[in-house]
Amino acid sequence: MIATALPLATTAAETAALVAALIAAVLVVAVLVVLVSITATLRELRAMTDELRRSTAPLIRDVRDVVTQANSELERVDGVLVTAESFSSTVDSASKLAYLAFANPLIKVVALTSGTGRAVRRLRGRKMAA
Repeated sequence: MIATALPLATTAAETAALVAALIAAVLVVAVLVVLVSITATLRELRAMTDELRRSTAPLIRDVRDVVTQANSELERVDGVLVTAESFSSTVDSASKLAYLAFANPLIKVVALTSGTGRAVRRLRGRKMAA
């Protein structure tokens, strides 16, 4: 066997290249660790998103049902308000008509009764005085 001697002395360029290769290897390992961490985080995020979607879908359906029911109730209330407004208008018209129909004759009747009462009192007063 032939023994070959390895030179122990290295040049500065070789040392710099070795250091640069080690730094590059450390950076690659760091990047891989970061990528693995990001991948795990993304998996957890995806799982949470799926769970959120599963849990909120029934709530959204319930909210939609409640809004539909509220719209129905609002339509009913609107109908009641329209009916009440119509009724109020009818009562107002009827009260104006009654006022116009009875106000003038009623005033005349009150005036006639008052006048008749005064006349009767005067006649009684003269009969008693005579």
